[in-house]
Amino acid sequence: MEEYTLRNIPIATPYVPLVAGSLARSIACITCYPVELARTRMQAFKDTKNGVKPPGVWKTLVGVVSPVNSVNRYHNSMQTYRLLWTGLGAQLARDVPFSAICWSTLEPVRRKLLGMVGDEASATTVFCANFSAGFVAGILAASATCPLDVARTRRQIENDPERALRMTTRQTLVEIWRDGGFKGFFAGVGPRVARAGPSVGIVVSFYEVVKYCLSHRHMHRQREGADL
Repeated sequence: MEEYTLRNIPIATPYVPLVAGSLARSIACITCYPVELARTRMQAFKDTKNGVKPPGVWKTLVGVVSPVNSVNRYHNSMQTYRLLWTGLGAQLARDVPFSAICWSTLEPVRRKLLGMVGDEASATTVFCANFSAGFVAGILAASATCPLDVARTRRQIENDPERALRMTTRQTLVEIWRDGGFKGFFAGVGPRVARAGPSVGIVVSFYEVVKYCLSHRHMHRQREGADL
């Protein structure tokens, strides 16, 4: 995308990380959402009775759709399995802006830091530049999207299947405001930020360091081949 914009629309090049990050996160969210739903419900509704084994991912997902089937066995199956994507809108509303903010912040900060090093870049400097940029980008993105994270969690832990299908992200945000005001929008912001900053920093820095090492190893082999 960057090569295309550089050739044809140079003014759009700075926005490539934003578009690429948003598109990648959208595909990942839609594909993996049922597992994310199971994770949230397993954390929220964990059975603490002695001798009772908490349900796994499969049983949790079956439990999401079974109440509808038990109420009306002729219920439209597509409508039933829509429950496995309960809160997807809230998830996309959270994760797409998260990726957009994260990558549009991370790329310029990373390039600025690496530009200060110039041709003297090493695995250490690549790691430090990418971790710092990822840490800052993760904190900003997590803070900005915290209200949408609260809305997504509320929708995922809704026990009434009929209400879960009717709920919208906008309605959920209104409920959060009504119940907790401005503070309600940022419930759990501390742990979310504490997780997102290091998480983004670690993922991006290790990815770039491995890429850097493999690239230099390949170049070294090419030079040895040329010398022979």
